[in-house]
Amino acid sequence: MYTYLLFVAGFVFLVYGANWLVDGAASMAKRYRISHVVIGMTIVALGTSAPELVVNLIASFKGTADVAMGNILGSNISNIFLILGVSALVFPLAFSKNTFWKDIPFALLGAAVVGVLANDVLFDGISRSMIYRSDGIVLILFFLLFMAYAFGIARKKNGDRETEIREFPLYMSVIMVLAGMLALVAGGRWIVNGAVEIAGRLGMSEAVISLTIVAIGTSLPELAACLAAALKKNAGMVIGNVLGSNIFNVFFVLGTSAVIKPLPFNKVLNFDILVGLGAVMLLWLLVLSSGQRTLQRWHGVLFLTLYAGYLVFLFYFQSN
Repeated sequence: MYTYLLFVAGFVFLVYGANWLVDGAASMAKRYRISHVVIGMTIVALGTSAPELVVNLIASFKGTADVAMGNILGSNISNIFLILGVSALVFPLAFSKNTFWKDIPFALLGAAVVGVLANDVLFDGISRSMIYRSDGIVLILFFLLFMAYAFGIARKKNGDRETEIREFPLYMSVIMVLAGMLALVAGGRWIVNGAVEIAGRLGMSEAVISLTIVAIGTSLPELAACLAAALKKNAGMVIGNVLGSNIFNVFFVLGTSAVIKPLPFNKVLNFDILVGLGAVMLLWLLVLSSGQRTLQRWHGVLFLTLYAGYLVFLFYFQSN
């Protein structure tokens, strides 16, 4: 019972820790007159993916590679099918030309690159598949390329438009940043330890627990942010958050994890790589066929149905 309580508490700590870290860091950045665009593209982007990053780093250090890989793959699948699906039900999501022709293909590239880098046995004919440090460096280079593109777009389109950032006293900002970091680390440790123990008790693999419960839990910040944006009919915020998170997870979070410690790859996860790749391709095709580059409500129903089917498949056919 103690393990389950800490496992659940870990997700609460992750969500609140990410919020404290983002709010405190953004407040300090504003105090020292750092551009809001820079704040949004760095601090806020890191904050929404901080749960995945912390869980992955802890999993990497503990040698539980299936938790690290499952968390990334599962989070990206839930971002497309679950978060975009729910958001599209609330309000149809219109895609800009840049997002449709550049951001979606970049997310598609990320899913494909992981598939190639992780399958050394298939592509190189060696005995064991790993995501090596050199692979991690490649992923981070892709991430830097994307960030350069994103900053360029932000300057062109939003150079004079600034989002509202609450400014706290300096001492409070420092406390929030430190508390956020501590909460993220504690929450991440409890989730990784809990996932390993729960998987053992239920006779399920660490990969399945990570692809489902852990992945959904670490995606809670994105889900909350996207629901709030959808209710305000801010389609750009929803789409940017989901695609940005997927790109950030693959290129930065997975890249950083591999650089710190190479990750052995379980070939069972190839199915989930294909699902993630298929999810982004389906998103692109549905938006293309809609005529107005819009994800409609019935698309949201389709995404949620596919996600439910994916979860059922994992629990009943890949639980061992």
